[in-house]
Amino acid sequence: MSPEVRPIEDRRLLGIGLALVGYACFTVIDTCAKWLSQGGMPTMEVVFVRYAAQFLIVVAIFAPQRGTALAATRNLPVEIIRGLALLGSTIFNFIALTYLPLTITSAIMFTSPLILCALSIPLLGEKVGWRRWIAILVGFVGVIIVVHPGTASFHPAAILSVLGAACGALYMLLTRKLAGVDTTTTQQFYSGLVATVCIAPFALGGWTWPSDPGGWFAFGLIGVAALTGHQFITTAHRFAPASVLAPFSYIQIIFMTASSWLIFNQPPEIWLYIGAPIVIASGLYLWLRERQLARAVSEMPADR
Repeated sequence: MSPEVRPIEDRRLLGIGLALVGYACFTVIDTCAKWLSQGGMPTMEVVFVRYAAQFLIVVAIFAPQRGTALAATRNLPVEIIRGLALLGSTIFNFIALTYLPLTITSAIMFTSPLILCALSIPLLGEKVGWRRWIAILVGFVGVIIVVHPGTASFHPAAILSVLGAACGALYMLLTRKLAGVDTTTTQQFYSGLVATVCIAPFALGGWTWPSDPGGWFAFGLIGVAALTGHQFITTAHRFAPASVLAPFSYIQIIFMTASSWLIFNQPPEIWLYIGAPIVIASGLYLWLRERQLARAVSEMPADR
């Protein structure tokens, strides 16, 4: 057995704890990105730092162990498209963070499971019944409540967050297709490589360095948080099933709210308390429905 592949263990509390740390790291990524953008660093440079740092850390840690096997993939086209989808999600999200509080962008990004469910029809050939379609539509009603278009407080950057969520859904779908095909480190290698190469031409001209100690701290932390978060989430799935971990992803909105309030002095508006629970409830319903359908399939008698 390859040293990269470790056996699955049933240690669910440990898995949940690792997942929560991973979601906290994702909050750190967005917090650093917003801090750097508000400090005057162009968005494309922030995106470049996020991926270049992750890529260099992956190579530094895993290349000595795996050598050229780190880049060995069984499906290069999917790895590239997956990397582009993650890059698109980051660009849209980081631009939106320049104008919107973390609370709003995080609430919108929670529509990714809803979009993923819709995309699974044309891309994976899965069937989605009327109950799940209603859940998807209700979830987007929650997003409309959060961003409340047509009012003075609406900002067009919310549309970018929705596009980021769509790219994130495509990334998750392609990650599902690569499960059991490439190792986690290989997937991290290509997501970092593709993003770094594609964004470099837009970031390296007229480089702007951080201008304050907080900016330098965020500059150094963002890539580390990205790599650490993905590693924690991936490891969590070795100790607990995805069906156990999925509901805990919504705790990230608590982390985002705390960061928005304490670091950027942007407390949540009343619309978030109304719309975000609707989005979360829709996502949890889809999760429960998937479990019911999976259980029904597993209980069907096999053909004899």
